[in-house]
Amino acid sequence: MRAWQVVHPGPIDSGPLELTELAAPQPGPGQIRLRVRACGVCRTDLHVAEGDLAVHRERVVPGHEVVGIVDALGPGARRFDLGDRVGVAWLASTCGACRFCRRGQENLCPDATFTGWDHDGGYAEAALADERYVYRLPDELSDDQAAPLLCAGIIGYRALRAARLPPGGRLGLYGFGGSAHLAAQIALAEGAELYVATRSTEAQTLARELGATWVGGAADRSPEPLDAAVLFAPAGELVPACLEALGPGGTLAIAGIHLSDIPSLSYADHLFDERSVRSVTANTRADGQELLRLAPRLGVVATTTPYPLEAADIALGDLAHDRLVGAAVLEVGGGGTP
Repeated sequence: MRAWQVVHPGPIDSGPLELTELAAPQPGPGQIRLRVRACGVCRTDLHVAEGDLAVHRERVVPGHEVVGIVDALGPGARRFDLGDRVGVAWLASTCGACRFCRRGQENLCPDATFTGWDHDGGYAEAALADERYVYRLPDELSDDQAAPLLCAGIIGYRALRAARLPPGGRLGLYGFGGSAHLAAQIALAEGAELYVATRSTEAQTLARELGATWVGGAADRSPEPLDAAVLFAPAGELVPACLEALGPGGTLAIAGIHLSDIPSLSYADHLFDERSVRSVTANTRADGQELLRLAPRLGVVATTTPYPLEAADIALGDLAHDRLVGAAVLEVGGGGTP
């Protein structure tokens, strides 16, 4: 099978990935094998390729927004049948026994493993997954629509909930890529006012088309105090500006797995009046299940740009250099329909 591997982590323009031929993986106990049909291209894949996230496995196959057809079952695997269409996301396994797992915070499990970082992911024609962490996909979602939901969507959804947006409140989104434009649609459908700050003129246009009340540049101040904000851009220097834009009691949620250093904060300017800041770490399976139920009902539509599997390095380069709007999706096999 064809698969991309991270061979020399470094700047994407230096060619850290290599397209190679690998033997098709065989599922072990409790695993299923997917014939990959589509895989979303996530900024976390870029962080893995560039070495921002330290390599957990040499020559790992990236990709954790995987849509495919079950074509092999390992011993004891019985959740799915051959031919089922399923999705594989970032969270690949947890211990199930630690205090975080026991209280429903499996995203904080110290022994968690992740698709496309600890385990080979979906930049390939086939992939393995622990069936317990696999999602059954709604028929209403085509492959290219389901793929971005499996990380960009899940993380955006978790970040939106972590920001504690009150009903009808003002939400600020900083950065407006694959994750933000999905979270924005959920917030708008639930009655929020949307304020978007992003450097990309194309993303600004998309934000206006989706119904944002205000759209500005990355460092521009919203014209109204915000009730909640989510920082999607991996830019720590924006944290003070995000906090300054919050009104009393507002919460800033930081959605990325990687963030550059945050400048010093002033208690009076950034945190007083019960403003707060919190990070978002990975996801729980409950997050994914809730989103996959909610997205079709609310009419969430991912703006996608298709790439063939052999152009995965180009897709990551376009993501790194802000040359695409919405989410990139690798079309591996089967195309865009269920």
